[in-house]
Amino acid sequence: MTTSLARLQNFYGELSAQLLLDAMIKQEFAGGIAMLTSFGADAGLLLGMVAEVDRETPVLFLDTGKHFPETLAYGRVLEKFFGLRNVRWLTPDSQMIENTDRDGNLWKTQPNRCCWLRKVDPLNRAIEEMGLLALITGRKRYQTPERANMQTIELDENGVFRINPFAHWSRADSIKETAQREIPSHPLTAQSYRSIGCAPCTLPVNTNQDDRAGRWVHTIGIENEQKTECGLHVPASAMNWSV
Repeated sequence: MTTSLARLQNFYGELSAQLLLDAMIKQEFAGGIAMLTSFGADAGLLLGMVAEVDRETPVLFLDTGKHFPETLAYGRVLEKFFGLRNVRWLTPDSQMIENTDRDGNLWKTQPNRCCWLRKVDPLNRAIEEMGLLALITGRKRYQTPERANMQTIELDENGVFRINPFAHWSRADSIKETAQREIPSHPLTAQSYRSIGCAPCTLPVNTNQDDRAGRWVHTIGIENEQKTECGLHVPASAMNWSV
């Protein structure tokens, strides 16, 4: 049976998050699918749902070398809490770091290039090495303008399917379901961090601000508008990797 975007959307596009994950992991992409996680503020919910389907599903975490210590510790907590058996910590190429970001300050002046070096390239290498056909993400439409029209099943420019079970979920939906499942919280959420990325590029937010308002605030002074995506989930043509 041909794996086409139209067929997958027609058959599975309206399924609930849990049923969609079950179909993608066990049927459509068995052995060729992985979950991408940030171990961030709301990462636990999707990890839990994936674990309910198959704890052997590869879980990919981009260990950029710039994360909060709390995030790294939280990742280990969630791994144990859900009994995950195949968590892979992806790291940047050491020689590229030496050549491009020896002092570790590339994020200050060229944030897009930093994201490519520490996130996009390691993920692309893992996809190729593992022969992945699909990636599960926790993205939601409400988070950014770039995600406003996102579908539960998409196909990226490299021919890899993106499975987004929470595409239509609201923030309230996520909070309610996480509480019902009694999932441990990221320790930084108690300090008003609602979207958590690399430490140098993440700030806490006020209650009336958007969840991701604290991400890449320093970039306002670089391109006169705040960066909203690291590049993992948008076409390469939409990113200026020299910035």
